[in-house]
Amino acid sequence: MPVFPTLKRWMLFVDGENLTFRAQEVLHDAGVAPIEGRYWRKDCFIWKPQTTGSQRVYGAGTIDSNSIRSYYYTSLTGDEPALEQVRRSLWDLQFTPRVFKKSRQGEKAKGVDISLTKDMLVHAFNNHYDVGILVAGDGDYVPLVEELKHLGKQVCVVFFSESAGLNPALKLASDLYVNMTTDFVKGWNDAIIHGVLKQDK
Repeated sequence: MPVFPTLKRWMLFVDGENLTFRAQEVLHDAGVAPIEGRYWRKDCFIWKPQTTGSQRVYGAGTIDSNSIRSYYYTSLTGDEPALEQVRRSLWDLQFTPRVFKKSRQGEKAKGVDISLTKDMLVHAFNNHYDVGILVAGDGDYVPLVEELKHLGKQVCVVFFSESAGLNPALKLASDLYVNMTTDFVKGWNDAIIHGVLKQDK
């Protein structure tokens, strides 16, 4: 990412459905068994242990240490108390939660993509951030990234490798791509080895 001293304000937008399913595969392939608790709920959300959504992620350029706001978008089957529990878990990780109900396990909720796109565009249009960090690998986000660039924003895509679900077109559309695989796997592995996750359950 080019170094522009004025481009420091950033917001984080996480496609949690996309991230969670790919992360579960990446961890499985690496021989790491995640533990459900503060940082992971199966098929619903996941984040790197001992970090929060507001912290600068994965070396994404010369930006401020903390985000202006971080959003996490996901969905699950269940009643309103179940959705509320997930919202509280994400809020505890310093995310603004966007949690949608879906009718069947395994399907992708339409509201995730739509809500993420809307929020990222509205905040860009209102000049609330200089750098938008998108944690997603889906090629459907390419038009969004292109539009954000037309609005004068820099876009950093953070995700796993192409072999683990990153659409190459999304990588090429971004100003910067950060491969999170090694750091993500190490973060989970270290947390398991040192018993951090048992304390957070």
